[in-house]
Amino acid sequence: MSRIPERQEPAARPPAPLRPDGAALFLDLDGTIAPIAHQPDAVLPDARRTRLLKALSRALDGRLAVISGRSIADIDRILDGAVTAAAGVHGLERRSSDGAVWRAEPSPALDAAREAFAPMVRAWPGMALEDKGIGLSVHYRAAPAAHDAVRTAAEQLTASGDLVLQWGRMVADLRPPGPDKGDAMDAFMGEAPFAGATPIFVGDDLTDEHGFAAAKAAGGYGVLVGAARPTAASAFLADVDAALDWLSTAVRG
Repeated sequence: MSRIPERQEPAARPPAPLRPDGAALFLDLDGTIAPIAHQPDAVLPDARRTRLLKALSRALDGRLAVISGRSIADIDRILDGAVTAAAGVHGLERRSSDGAVWRAEPSPALDAAREAFAPMVRAWPGMALEDKGIGLSVHYRAAPAAHDAVRTAAEQLTASGDLVLQWGRMVADLRPPGPDKGDAMDAFMGEAPFAGATPIFVGDDLTDEHGFAAAKAAGGYGVLVGAARPTAASAFLADVDAALDWLSTAVRG
């Protein structure tokens, strides 16, 4: 698995205009090219974003992939099927540009997590449990007071090592050990049409740090979207709108 560098500093500059020649682009979804919503199913398709992604794929000769914590099925729903190459559940499932799909095996340990969080969701209005089959996401953006309860339960459920805990912005992801976003990027870079290109990984959350580190190790760079923080990315963009505007520089004119 890719390794996040121990020494990180805030990204200090915006990226240069995106030039498609020789670039391979890897995009996170929520908080990067789509706004974050209180509930995961509230994020909907957007005609502007769909047109942009289709244009980017053409400009990049197909060297475009979305790597998200969502399932591939949910990526397709939100993006109107505009991007073929995709990795879901933080790398535990991956669809190549030729449509071939690999998916990790579900862990029996997820059953205990489902049982533990189901009553919590009922007890905390606004909390949502997103079940992806091979992983669970506990969303509590609409119930911030539940943070301590979510942390305690998640840490207990992952103490044995059968599940891995990944924290995002107001979300706890529980998943079996396996590939992360950086590993998914590396896998894409080992096959057509990505092989030999310079990787650029764009994301907003802590789970995207694996992608930033992998892009840097492969001779590319990461772009952090959102508030400044210590990161392996070398450039930043203020928000989703700024990210979409920057991506548009590759298809203008």
